[in-house]
Amino acid sequence: MSGAAKRAIVAGLRWTSLRLRLVVVFAAVALTAAVSASGIAYWLNREAVLTRVQDSALESFRKDMQSRAAALPLLPSQEELESTAHQMANGKAGYGVLLLGERAKGKPVVGTSDQDRYTLDQVPRTLRTAVNKRQPTGSGNSAPYHLYWQRTELRGTPYLVGGARIVGGGPTGYVFKSLENEREDLITLGWSLGIATSLALVGSALLAQAAATTVLRPVRRLGEAARRLGEGKLDTRLRVSGTDELAELARTFNRTAEALEKKVADMSAREESSRRFVADMSHELRTPLTALTAVTEVLEDEIDTLDPMIAPAVNLVVSETRRLGVLVENLMEVTRFDAGTAKVVLDTVDVADQVTACIDARAWLDAVELDAERGIMVRLDPRRLDVILANLIGNALKHGGSPVRVAVRTAGNELLIEVRDHGPGIPAEVLPHVFDRFYKASASRPRSEGSGLGLSIAMENALAHGGTITAANSPDGDGAVFLLRLPQDTPVPKEDPIGTAGTAGDGTGDTADAPDGEAPGEGNAR
Repeated sequence: MSGAAKRAIVAGLRWTSLRLRLVVVFAAVALTAAVSASGIAYWLNREAVLTRVQDSALESFRKDMQSRAAALPLLPSQEELESTAHQMANGKAGYGVLLLGERAKGKPVVGTSDQDRYTLDQVPRTLRTAVNKRQPTGSGNSAPYHLYWQRTELRGTPYLVGGARIVGGGPTGYVFKSLENEREDLITLGWSLGIATSLALVGSALLAQAAATTVLRPVRRLGEAARRLGEGKLDTRLRVSGTDELAELARTFNRTAEALEKKVADMSAREESSRRFVADMSHELRTPLTALTAVTEVLEDEIDTLDPMIAPAVNLVVSETRRLGVLVENLMEVTRFDAGTAKVVLDTVDVADQVTACIDARAWLDAVELDAERGIMVRLDPRRLDVILANLIGNALKHGGSPVRVAVRTAGNELLIEVRDHGPGIPAEVLPHVFDRFYKASASRPRSEGSGLGLSIAMENALAHGGTITAANSPDGDGAVFLLRLPQDTPVPKEDPIGTAGTAGDGTGDTADAPDGEAPGEGNAR
């Protein structure tokens, strides 16, 4: 079975699956309709069967009472009552009869068609009361006594029990009609309706499955197309057939995909043009910048011999030239990352030695507290690690102040380097943007000593190793905490014939002795 088929089966079994919900809804509707129809049919048939039997038995009993029981003397004997009861019970109606009379004043006598089956105690008390109750006669009622009936159960068998009294004197009669045959017929009917309901439920489930397949096939195609579109295959289109809502949805998807492809193409073209412009501009600036740097170095060497009025201007030119050099190097490094040409040169190094070398090269030993055990060997790019550390530590010194604490540890297969300062921390609204390029926390300070790229370049270098950097404020409110996470064994990157190992812009060797501390370069995020 293919992977796509397995995924389709699993998706069909999930409760959140539209297919399952359609089947359940169809089944629920069909079950409700079938149960309702079966219930109504059962109730109608039950009432019809019982009413037919009841009317037939009571009508036959009425006639027997009028023709046979009414012919008995006013004070019949038990033998006469039993004989008449047998005659009444031997008719086609198939019921038992009990006759109650008086052989003398206040001396009741009972005669039944079957003494073992029918007794006076089996007649419900409420029925006897109703039969013997004299009704007032009038325009709406011509008879003082009426025929009453009640359905009950005797020895586990359903019975229709009816009773009537002879008007003008005579015995009181009770009829016992067994409803066992009708109950069996109704049970059979119930089973038949239950089987029909089950078949309707199965049929509705199959129908729902077929309907779901018809409806979900274009939806599934739309999902696959959307997935391919999300993977970057912007030329994905759907085949449109028909004029229904799903066809209109496919047309809308195609129009959206076409507009998205065109917009992405335009954005990619503009981005490529901008990247090429930045790269070309940075490259073209390097030649005149090199000459300008040489001139500023000469001026700096001769600053003691210059006119005191000119010396501040010379110092300004020297610092701004160095700052411009750092900015150009940073821009070139950013273009390498954007173009995917930045190369990672891996080597197995002692992390404690690397951190110490980074701090020592920038004369930060007095301002940084290092907590790192020797012997933690990790495979990474030493020069890019130097760039990351220079930016993080320099940023902490610039904005948090000394002492800055650097702690190195391992957790599982990760190398963790934590840089903590004791400054005011980072505002909550700034935290999500500290690694954005050229981000400035305050629009009123558009100019800062940093290039605005240092932390961004640090993040790019961490990502190149398969790691990341997180920024947060200390839980105790004492400064900011930057945490660098790197795998202890960085995956071998793809070869890159153009990229370089990483400029320090914000952390190369030639910036180690920059007087304005531009080595870390970042600092306008806080």
